[in-house]
Amino acid sequence: MKIKKICVYCGSSSGKNPVYSLAATSLAKDLCARGISLVYGGAAVGVMGAVADAVLAAGGEAIGVIPKSLAIKEVAHDSLSELHVVASMHERKAMMAELADGFIALPGGWGTLEEIFEMLTWAQLGFHEKPCGLLNIDGYYDGLIAFLDNAFEQQFVNELYRPILLMAREPNALLDQFAVYQAPKVRKWMGEDEL
Repeated sequence: MKIKKICVYCGSSSGKNPVYSLAATSLAKDLCARGISLVYGGAAVGVMGAVADAVLAAGGEAIGVIPKSLAIKEVAHDSLSELHVVASMHERKAMMAELADGFIALPGGWGTLEEIFEMLTWAQLGFHEKPCGLLNIDGYYDGLIAFLDNAFEQQFVNELYRPILLMAREPNALLDQFAVYQAPKVRKWMGEDEL
């Protein structure tokens, strides 16, 4: 499957370290160089704003999806290629998932983790075969990766599903993995005995 649009999950805050916004800018440039459009949460602030601004500055397409209740609070980006204002967070996530051919988590907080883990869960259940990745900037996700390794070791996640989550420290390295990604063959959810 050719990747035309990637959904990037990331913080509406810039975080403590300026390297996170710099990484967002680098990812944006790499997406544009490959002709890949951005799908993201629609805000003009934080790491979210940095990735969108850099895509637009490079002449790329930036598509935002934001709930009406957050459009004012998060200051919705007013210069995007497309901005979809939806009724709820559920609609936001569903539209982003539908629009994208893959999913990347830059550094972010609970919302970022919740969004990428929902896509990982859907992949595990066979609901989609799109690549999911962590952009582990400056070791931000090291603790999470150690936690996940323990989840495999403790057999709460089957080793069969390990290839579903791609990881890299540099945007181009992660995008290279996305370009050749083959989803593992998994059975669709049939009931508790299938997990």
